[in-house]
Order: sequence, then C-alpha cells, then structure tokens
Amino acid sequence: MTPPVSKVVRKVVKDEEEVAAELCSLIEKLSNEAITARGHFNIGLSGGSMAKFVCGGASKISTAWDKWTLFFCDERLVPFTDPDSTYKIYKAGLVGPTPLTEDQFVVINPELDVDAAAVDYEKKVRASFPDAEWPTFDLLLLGMGPDGHTASLFPGHAALGETEAWVVSVSDSPKPPPCRVTLTFPAINHSRCCVFAMAGQGKADMVKRVLGDEEDLPCTRVKPSPGQLIWILDETAASKL
Repeated sequence: MTPPVSKVVRKVVKDEEEVAAELCSLIEKLSNEAITARGHFNIGLSGGSMAKFVCGGASKISTAWDKWTLFFCDERLVPFTDPDSTYKIYKAGLVGPTPLTEDQFVVINPELDVDAAAVDYEKKVRASFPDAEWPTFDLLLLGMGPDGHTASLFPGHAALGETEAWVVSVSDSPKPPPCRVTLTFPAINHSRCCVFAMAGQGKADMVKRVLGDEEDLPCTRVKPSPGQLIWILDETAASKL
C-alpha cells in the first residue's frame, strides 16, 4: 500500500523578522489546537536559527504553557553548560521569559556514552507515548544544514536507513561536535506537522535543491504522512524557487 502523501505548504514572507513572527503564530495555533483536542502539546526543538526564532518570539505566544512537553529533534552530546548544548539555549530563552519549567523538557543524559545516551533518550521519549508503535509529535521544528542535513541525519550516513529505532546515536558527525543523539526518519515522519523556517540568501541554493525534490537529500526525506509539512521562508531564501 502506498503511504498517504503529506501536505506541503510554502509560506514566503518579507524578511527574517516576519519568518520568526509567522513561526511563533503557527506554534501558538497548533499548541492550542492540540491542547483542545488532546489535553497536551508535544513539540520537538532544533538548534541554530530555529532556536533564535522561537526564543525571540515565544513570550508573545498565548497558550496553556503547563500543557507543553518539549523534546529535541537532535542534541549534541555535550554538558548542559556547553555553548553547543541545544538545551542550554532553549533553557535560557524559554525558562523565565515564559511560564515553562525545566522539568517540561525531555533531555538527554550527557554523562553517558553516545550509544547509551541514545537508548536512554528513546526510553524517555517512549514514556510520553506509551504503547505507541511510533511517537506522534504535534510539531517538529527542523533545521536544514548547508549539505541538506536535518536533525543529525547527514547525507550518506547509515542512520538514514534506520527503520526500527525512534532514536539513534551518531558518533561521526561531519560537523563538530562529533557525538549526537537524533530522532530517526520514521519517528519524524509520524508527526502531525513538521516545519522548516529559514531566512537569508545563504539558504536559497539548498532550498531550491530540497524543494525541487530531485535529489535524495536528508531534508527531502521529511514527509510526515498523513501530516503536514510547512516551509516558512523569507524572500531571499525563496529567491531561487
């Protein structure tokens, strides 16, 4: 049987400020819909510019913050005090500026080796989706690297072919730090909604390659079925489409 095709939406706005505003508006909408329908909101976070967009606008979001659980699409295996820690960025940007508390974040154990950290993190994620074959996140906020990678799923890496685990380890990331923990594509693609949000001319070439869907790049494998895939771009990032 052919799997359902995800619905793809492209939104092009003027500039980076409007990308952030559009993203936070979408988060507000989806969080409130999820809380109304199911009593909670499960969101997966990514670092880079996505963290800047979310942390910069989250204080304006109107939602039942106590109904949120926050996960990570991927995380670097570094102490939470390290500047490379994605959790460190979101903790600073959201705990305090919003009513979110530290215990609402599902985080890795950075004291474990990378393989054990992946197993441990999968157990933590599974605890939020008991008896489920795959997790159903309400929203995953994904980034796109200059090589077309997303989360810590890199071109040509063995992790791209994982079909059973929700979470896997990466010990040879082509960009530092080398050790990471990442959601797999089946876990990503069972989400209700996945979002890419980006701005700047530097993204334009890869946006064209990914949205042309002519290459097998990690970002082109993000196809939540039967969920929704949303791209929020500013005019320069979309300039080559």
